[in-house]
Amino acid sequence: MKNKRYKIALLAITAILLQSCFIAKDYKRPDVKTENLYRSEKASTDTLSLANVSWDKIFTDPILQGYIKKGLESNYDVRIAMQNLAAAQATMLQGKAGYFPTLTATADWTHQELSQNSQMGSIVQNRSTNQYQLTGTLSWEADIWGKIRSNKRGTKAAYLQTNAANQAIKTQLIASIASTYYQLLAVDEQIKVAEETLINRNKSIETIKALKKSGTVTEVGVKQTEAQKYTTELIIADLKNNRILLENTLSVLLGQAPAKIERSSFEAQKLQPTITLGVPASLLHNRPDVIAAEYNLINNFEMTNVAKSSFYPSFKITATSGLQSIDLKEWFSANSIFANIVTGLTQPIFNQRQLKTKYEIAKANQEKAYLQFEQSLLTAGKEVSDALAQYNNETYKITVREKQVDALKKAASFSDELLTYGLANYLEVLTSKNDALNAQLNLVDNKYQQYKAIIQLYRALGGGWQ
Repeated sequence: MKNKRYKIALLAITAILLQSCFIAKDYKRPDVKTENLYRSEKASTDTLSLANVSWDKIFTDPILQGYIKKGLESNYDVRIAMQNLAAAQATMLQGKAGYFPTLTATADWTHQELSQNSQMGSIVQNRSTNQYQLTGTLSWEADIWGKIRSNKRGTKAAYLQTNAANQAIKTQLIASIASTYYQLLAVDEQIKVAEETLINRNKSIETIKALKKSGTVTEVGVKQTEAQKYTTELIIADLKNNRILLENTLSVLLGQAPAKIERSSFEAQKLQPTITLGVPASLLHNRPDVIAAEYNLINNFEMTNVAKSSFYPSFKITATSGLQSIDLKEWFSANSIFANIVTGLTQPIFNQRQLKTKYEIAKANQEKAYLQFEQSLLTAGKEVSDALAQYNNETYKITVREKQVDALKKAASFSDELLTYGLANYLEVLTSKNDALNAQLNLVDNKYQQYKAIIQLYRALGGGWQ
């Protein structure tokens, strides 16, 4: 008995020592180039960036802050992502349990009736037998080649990838809520401008009718002025419809049925934070989608280790023990105890190419994950460059547009006076007023586009989820 225990202990110690013979490799981050990810005239050397600013410091409107908090709690995409995270966590916990043995218990009853004409049935007197059995089986596999270790690290990487994807959804949600909110305010402002213009259009009709009576203009001028009024009414109708659509969109982002949205005014908004990009390498730990892409690479790297280790022998120890008796009264007797231990190495030799196929697929998936990781960095750099260019362009356009609006407003006012004195025709008046209205609407849109560019830049740099 002592000799058997010695052999079992020796096998277990040998298996543990063999675990140092890892075939599995350790993951090392690939040498990705991040120096020129931003398309900027000035190379950024900032240690901090816009991404490190909390979202409530960027979006200071208290109503918007409330909507963002509600969206993070109630949005369905976020809630679905949380369930994905829970599933990934369960898989990770299973991966951690790979080092532990498995233990199963079985209780069964076997009844056997022998045929009287069979060889055994013709010999024994009692051809009916019962057997009662209570069995426990303990099985353990030594991680000689690092397969279990790689699977554990792979499942952990998959969990962290899902967590990063969850953070990416939150970042996108914050950007979507803020962008929709500011667009709604911009539409409110455009409706306000158009309604003020409609009041002036009605006054213009009265003026043009008076001029017709005096013989200064014809009926054509009256009808053209009326048509201009109807055009303004159509603009207002489209803007009001767009307002309803935006309210519906924002309601769904908040995880609620479409409803009227309480909001502030466009004029009250101040969204001009200090624009600092930070070094491009910061995208590696700021951008959730880039983080998720690298964890996906790690997961596939570890799965390649698992597939490679399948070519080598596996060492298992299986112990079975329990109670076995043909007499129920003697089932728990010491004479009913049985036990056996099986140890050995299993080396796959021919398996219809399944192991090689799995390894080749794992290698291809690893290469694909690496390319996706690099692609995510390029995409991040492009989005930062696009948002920065859009912000600079809209900032410049606002300066020019304000001058244009001022000039066109004065031109419209002057044209009214000139028409009254017969020094201008009604077509010049109509043209100047249409241009003034369009310029005012475009100025509001330019301001919204500037806000949107800031939001997109904040998201592109990886801000919002911290």
